[in-house]
Amino acid sequence: MSFKLYASPLQGFTDFRFRNAFHHYFGGIDTFYSPYIRLDGKLIVKASYERDILPENNTTPELIPQVITNDADEFLFVAKYIQQFGYKELNWNLGCPYPMVTKRGMGSGLISDPDKIDHILNRAHSETNIVVSMKMRMGYENSDEILGALPVLDKYPLKNIAIHARIGKQLYKGGVDLDAFQKCIDNTKHTLYYNGDITSVAEFKSRQERFPVIGNWMIGRGLIANPFLPGMIKNNTYDYPENRWEIFSQFHDTIYEQYDAALSGPIPIKMKMQGFWGYFSQSFSNPQKTFKKIKKANNAIQYKQAVREILKSEQ
Repeated sequence: MSFKLYASPLQGFTDFRFRNAFHHYFGGIDTFYSPYIRLDGKLIVKASYERDILPENNTTPELIPQVITNDADEFLFVAKYIQQFGYKELNWNLGCPYPMVTKRGMGSGLISDPDKIDHILNRAHSETNIVVSMKMRMGYENSDEILGALPVLDKYPLKNIAIHARIGKQLYKGGVDLDAFQKCIDNTKHTLYYNGDITSVAEFKSRQERFPVIGNWMIGRGLIANPFLPGMIKNNTYDYPENRWEIFSQFHDTIYEQYDAALSGPIPIKMKMQGFWGYFSQSFSNPQKTFKKIKKANNAIQYKQAVREILKSEQ
């Protein structure tokens, strides 16, 4: 069965610089989603959000912008806003698990309010011609919340629903709930995309066996932790390329230079790269030691030295 791989957005990580470099060095991803646009009550899109979706800044095959909101006017505003750049689809984030979002009734905190979801989708489909897709969790408090929302979603011609098989209050802790995901398959007419804990080729294959009807797979944190993963899945191989660390080194240097140029001062670039190494280190032979080395680097010279040593020891 042919399948497609999608890059799930991670706020603060998967912006256009990361996406472009990822596509150039690793490939394997058919479609990327941008981190969400959030308006916070004012009908104004921040410059950083605009930069991220500008067609001239993006060299990946396909990008789909995402919005996070619980307000119909905001949804319509963003829908019309992205259309001016030629985008035809807007992804609605009902998946974000972080309390600062969910406490305000957004992200996975909105799944338990089918009436509000209905109101927003109704206006989106009657007042714009945007194609709507969804990114969801199972719920915030429990995995039955999504079952209350699915009949509402079935009223609309959604392109797809990508479901991360956890509840919001888990954040990323604990395992995914595959039985709950199966219930979603059984209770909707929509095309579902599976998301959650695809961190290895073996993990992907076991999910494929478990859900043979699913042809669309989303990878989030696993793609940052092991950037080779989508390509390996696509090529049906457990083997890394022979020049694995050389490719990773080139990718790393590309994003480092771009972020260094975009961020002002030594602290922001240090924090930015530490964030990435929190994931990168997971596919090194000694993750804790690797990450510790990065954290100890206090300036650019020490940082570059640490990266060289880490890569040398892997080679």
